[in-house]
Amino acid sequence: MLQTAIEMEKAALILKLLGDKTRLTMMKLLDHHACCVCEFVEIFKTSQPSISQHLRKLRDIGLVKEERKGQWIFYSVNKHHEYYPFIERILNQLPDQDEKLKELEIKGTRITCC
Repeated sequence: MLQTAIEMEKAALILKLLGDKTRLTMMKLLDHHACCVCEFVEIFKTSQPSISQHLRKLRDIGLVKEERKGQWIFYSVNKHHEYYPFIERILNQLPDQDEKLKELEIKGTRITCC
């Protein structure tokens, strides 16, 4: 019984984090693509500190992992997270967001920091 309460608590936390449209969109993009902060700044037309805050919240509970490549950090979904199957079912119900990255490629701003 106690285990169910802990899982419910974690599910509620995950759903609360994914209740933010920016974070939900980030998770959808990161499920198939590694991205850096600069790309999200361009996609969401918001500040680097704001994007970093969203990523920190996702990283702090282990939903997102980071990989350093030189001086840049790339983020992706942590598919080894114990709740990834739960998150994956949610993400699979959402519309594809790849056009946001394609727009960056067309503008020549995809991975501009690298």
